[in-house]
Amino acid sequence: MRIRNIAILGAAVFAGAVCGSLIGPHPAEAVAREIIDLQRDVTSLLQGQKDLSTQMTQDHTVIKTIVGGFNDNISHLSGSMGSLQKSVQDMQANSGTRLDTMSTQVQGLSDNLEEIKSRLGKLNQQLVDLQNTVQGLDAKISSGASAPATGGPTTTPTAGALPPAGSSAAMPPPSADTLYSNAYRDLQTGKYELARSEFQDYLKYYGSTDLAANAQFYIGEIAYKQKNYQQAIAEYDKLINNYPKNFRLAQGLLHRGMSFVELGQKSSGIRDLREVVRRFPGSEEERYARGKLKELGVSVSATR
Repeated sequence: MRIRNIAILGAAVFAGAVCGSLIGPHPAEAVAREIIDLQRDVTSLLQGQKDLSTQMTQDHTVIKTIVGGFNDNISHLSGSMGSLQKSVQDMQANSGTRLDTMSTQVQGLSDNLEEIKSRLGKLNQQLVDLQNTVQGLDAKISSGASAPATGGPTTTPTAGALPPAGSSAAMPPPSADTLYSNAYRDLQTGKYELARSEFQDYLKYYGSTDLAANAQFYIGEIAYKQKNYQQAIAEYDKLINNYPKNFRLAQGLLHRGMSFVELGQKSSGIRDLREVVRRFPGSEEERYARGKLKELGVSVSATR
């Protein structure tokens, strides 16, 4: 549009000059000179128009090239960002899986360590008992004690004779190590009823040992795995009340809360889940409790 206006203006000036020269009293030579000057000016204007058009075309080409380069860079950057985002998501997923695997492995190692400690303790106790027995035998042999004399004839029981009728000859319970190992093996192989009975026997005979809390926890776990949530809550209550400092407490409290939720007792379940978050920060149980609270649509912390 600008170039067109310049051309029109130049033509108008040229026409005016021609008309003025025809009308005015100027001599022919002066008129011819003015016409030549006007032609030169018009030629210059047309050349300027051409140069301006060429420059605008070149500028447009350069700008188009730059914009095309920007678009290519943006496309490449978008692709890189997409790949980076996918890599981050894959890393997060793999990290979560590895954490779960590591947690399971650590839990298994902890169980094995507790069992080894229990076995060492039982072996030590057996050695002490054996030593006491040997010392007692030595004392009897050295004292030369003889059977007390009686007025009537004495009868010596024959080998393999059965006890008299009506007498109680209860079989002694298995050792603590044997009983616990059998119960744990049956639990791992899915023999839940047998494992529950063995863990209950362990608590009956060895309720004051280090592994008693483990036995109580596993009884609750068996009920939880069988979806007998009411029984699981009762067993976890015993764990929490009788063994408040045991390392199984976080799992017991978490699963008691989950059992409450399964039974529809949402407020009690939320209370236990929040307690796990409060008392065991940074643990696997705390992470799971946070996820469950979010799933239930409630906040992690609230006024009690």
